[in-house]
Amino acid sequence: MSTWLLYWRMTRPGFLTITVVACLVGLASAAACGCGFDALKGLATVVLACVAHAGANVLNDYHDARNGADEANQQGMFPFTGGSRLIQQGQVSVEDTRRWALTLLALTAIGGLLLALHSNGGLLWIGLLGVVLAWAYSAPPLALMSRGLGELTVAACWWLVVVGADFVQRGQWFVIPAYVGAGFSLLVANILLINGVPDAPSDAVVGKRTLATRLTPGQLAGLYTVLVTLAHGWLVVGVWRLIPPAPTLLALVTLPMGLRAAWLLWQHARGQVNRLRPAITLTIATANLHGLALAVGLLLPRWWLLW
Repeated sequence: MSTWLLYWRMTRPGFLTITVVACLVGLASAAACGCGFDALKGLATVVLACVAHAGANVLNDYHDARNGADEANQQGMFPFTGGSRLIQQGQVSVEDTRRWALTLLALTAIGGLLLALHSNGGLLWIGLLGVVLAWAYSAPPLALMSRGLGELTVAACWWLVVVGADFVQRGQWFVIPAYVGAGFSLLVANILLINGVPDAPSDAVVGKRTLATRLTPGQLAGLYTVLVTLAHGWLVVGVWRLIPPAPTLLALVTLPMGLRAAWLLWQHARGQVNRLRPAITLTIATANLHGLALAVGLLLPRWWLLW
């Protein structure tokens, strides 16, 4: 296998789609305002956000190798959980993983500076907070993933992606991307929440205290259900309060998928985690499709005017 293909696999590219979708939500919000849209800056935003996400994934693999979580994980549901497994398979070294993570995060910082120069200096604060959270999620001394704060951190990161993508185009803060991004980010947090279930036994052994290790199966399934319901209810309330446009209600199409995943989690979280694969797949699909539907709903009024 070529070196570059290994580097590509280390980023866990299958998970980067959620970042592309988050960018599309923010870009759609900006494009819908009719105040101009720069396609080149939009493309740069998507690439930069994906590089940041890739760097966070590789950094997570490095620290999970250091703390022993991935080595101890023999019951993970790959490729969804347990990291890329490339270190454990002997295909890359721990040090190579560290260097690649730092390279990706450095590229993110440089790219963010260049993008801010062509947008607005306020973007630096959004990008800086995102990079700090990406580092703090995995790296000691904070290691937020091991303190039961991983889901909250992930929600904050993907909210920043939506807000940042809009900010690059608009050059200022705006309420609509902040509002719709909040509901979307709850569904992204649910991906981490349910993915933690198969990993919980090995995480507990090495002292990685994720929410999946801290909560009972019933509590975890209950939290998952609350987040699914809240994400969709948040959108309804927002439309009622005239924040996002009414066509964004199209994103409610994902509510049955999310509730189906919640029902499967309630069924199998107690000792049948090997049967959670459909629920994990539905969770990922719910977040991705919800974001895509939000983007379409944001653009529909603009398209209608153009017609």
